[in-house]
Amino acid sequence: MAAPAQAGQEAAPAHKHPYHLVDPSPWPLIGSFAGGALVLGIILNAHYGTRWLLILGVLGVLFTMAGWWRDVIKESQTPGLHTPVVRLGLRYGMMLFIASEVMFFVAFFWAYFHFALYPEHVSGATTPTWPPQGVKTFDPLHLPLLNTLILLLSGCTVTWAHHGILHGDKRTAVSGLALTVLLGILFTAIQAYEYASAPFPFAGGGIYSSTFFLATGFHGFHVIVGTLFLLVCLVRAAAGHFTPEKHFGFEAAAWYWHFVDVVWLFLFVSIYVFGAGEIAHH
Repeated sequence: MAAPAQAGQEAAPAHKHPYHLVDPSPWPLIGSFAGGALVLGIILNAHYGTRWLLILGVLGVLFTMAGWWRDVIKESQTPGLHTPVVRLGLRYGMMLFIASEVMFFVAFFWAYFHFALYPEHVSGATTPTWPPQGVKTFDPLHLPLLNTLILLLSGCTVTWAHHGILHGDKRTAVSGLALTVLLGILFTAIQAYEYASAPFPFAGGGIYSSTFFLATGFHGFHVIVGTLFLLVCLVRAAAGHFTPEKHFGFEAAAWYWHFVDVVWLFLFVSIYVFGAGEIAHH
């Protein structure tokens, strides 16, 4: 009979290899159906005003996120499962996920600069300029600059929280995460106000409106996801789940948040600053 693990030590896994064999889980299947219902619900709502499938899809995705996250957190607290090899695999997985997100934004930036640098491709343009004639853009030194400062500050607070975790300072970790979550919520609120007061329409506003709302809206979605990610980390930090040696759940959230910060800097410079004035092409 194996001796029980001493306090502060991980129990040895029952298997004789360092890899984690995932137990059967219903969440991939449930998440697939929920995601399909969400996408189909968006289409039906946009074309026919039918919202019941959209609501069902949103609830299904949230239910999947909550259940799957619960199981992953429980797994991370089970001694012997997250071996060094497993933790390394989790890091590689998160890196590849962020790399795939980068390619999403590359496509959006490509679309924006395609029309910004070659506005003669815009249908019906009599004079090739960007933004198109008649489009009034946002002042980059107003709300966009404020949101930039908010996100940069949130990058500092999440780093402060990481410093607290590395030094076993639970109070600093919780305070830093709480401030980061509040700043993320503030960013989203300001962007929602910005959208509500946009000088160009969301629908039927032409190519500038389409590229603007696609790129900034997709980033805003990432801010919301990152805020939820950090909120889960805040609850876990308050519960004492993170130690200086084991806190990958927080590291993954911090990487994601810094990625969101960097993408916003590119959006601010290219869409808000670069796109603030007319650029003539002859």
